[in-house]
Amino acid sequence: MPGKNDSNRQDPAAAGALLDGLKRESAASCTARDCYITLNGLKFHYAEWGPADAPAVIMLHGLRSYAMTFEPLATLLCDRFRVISLDQRGRGLSDWDPAANYYADQYVSDLGALVDALSLDRFHLLGHSLGAINALYYSRDHGERLLSLILEEYGPGSEAQGAGQDRIKRELEQTPLKFESWAQAARFWRDARPHISEDALASRLKYSLKETADGIVWRHDQAGIAQARLEPAPGHALPDLWPAVRKLGCPTLLMRGARSDYLSAETAEKMARLNERIQIEEIPEAGHYAHDDNALAFERAVLRFLNSVETP
Repeated sequence: MPGKNDSNRQDPAAAGALLDGLKRESAASCTARDCYITLNGLKFHYAEWGPADAPAVIMLHGLRSYAMTFEPLATLLCDRFRVISLDQRGRGLSDWDPAANYYADQYVSDLGALVDALSLDRFHLLGHSLGAINALYYSRDHGERLLSLILEEYGPGSEAQGAGQDRIKRELEQTPLKFESWAQAARFWRDARPHISEDALASRLKYSLKETADGIVWRHDQAGIAQARLEPAPGHALPDLWPAVRKLGCPTLLMRGARSDYLSAETAEKMARLNERIQIEEIPEAGHYAHDDNALAFERAVLRFLNSVETP
């Protein structure tokens, strides 16, 4: 477990060399525990790995994703960390919000409620895309609780303009609410995410969809999430998060896919210039979905980073 003693921290090169072995050992010894908790009036599901008394790592998925998207990473960390991956409201096995309140301030409130309910004093926080927005937003007011922050594919302004934002809007507008067969669903995901691995595709089919009498339908609230993103209700605008970048006081890893259409290299470099605690890791052969496009490089980067962080 990472600690104040330098002897407990691996050399980055050694961490990368051990990755394949860790995968084999961890996969055999660590399986997810399905947990449920009521937060802000909704029942939430989260997957948990590792010892309950180990340093906690909370993971927040992207816009239409789910907790188990981080399963490969969690099985690498579970020998030394308590990994908690949340199905955010309206996703996975968590309740849909009847009011379709799928906005950053509500997600951050849910995260705060989870942290308090689990009595977590300090913890590591990782988020991808929407999850990274929520993580950075949370850090603005609760930075003292973070041991470290990992932002995958988000910088202030990325959600407002650019090719990635245009792509996400098109996807939300054009995504069908159901499919006639699993083969049709698989073609949809492969067309939408051409660079993800076969394992990542299988994960999306298993955890983002379910079979009903009416066909193959989404586990997430596709219509409500799309409405909140495309036609946001008044009063839910995302605040300017550049002050949150400047305010970060914990070690922070900013991960960018080298082929990203969402987080520009210029935005990432600006973030690093504004705060010396931020280090940039570019994931080769990866776009916006770095943990799916190039899992090995993504996992190596996270492992190196967490091994470098002092844990009380």
